[in-house]
Amino acid sequence: MSNHPYLRAYMAGISVPTPLLLIPLMAFFMARFVYNIPVPVERVIIFPMAIIPNLFGVWNMVHLASRARTRLPLGIHGAILPFIIAPAGFLLGRGLGFLHNTHYGFTYFGVAEIHYTFLAVVFPAALIIYYLVWKYLIGFCNRVAGIAE
Repeated sequence: MSNHPYLRAYMAGISVPTPLLLIPLMAFFMARFVYNIPVPVERVIIFPMAIIPNLFGVWNMVHLASRARTRLPLGIHGAILPFIIAPAGFLLGRGLGFLHNTHYGFTYFGVAEIHYTFLAVVFPAALIIYYLVWKYLIGFCNRVAGIAE
């Protein structure tokens, strides 16, 4: 099964985050429309829902293309992705003007306040989650698509 391996890698990559992003989408809708919390859903969640699955797909293609040279395990390769997503999100947020620095952290869309201590706890947890998701879930999808080692 050697037809279109990069397309299969892309499809295997997007198959995990796409359904998982429905959970935060439902949480935002519940917060906004049930509990009347003034969270701008259309700005906060819709853009990441378009970007994150595509990044997973492209990152899985990069792993497929580079695994002969790097021999990097899939879990470690996936755990590198937050080091790309976080700075890119920061630069995009600052550039578009919806992320502002404060003396204690960040203000997101003028509504959500994110403290530096929260980031110091969440980022290592995100690395662990990304490692496990890539090792087990994306790895399973890669095996099903016939592109695993």
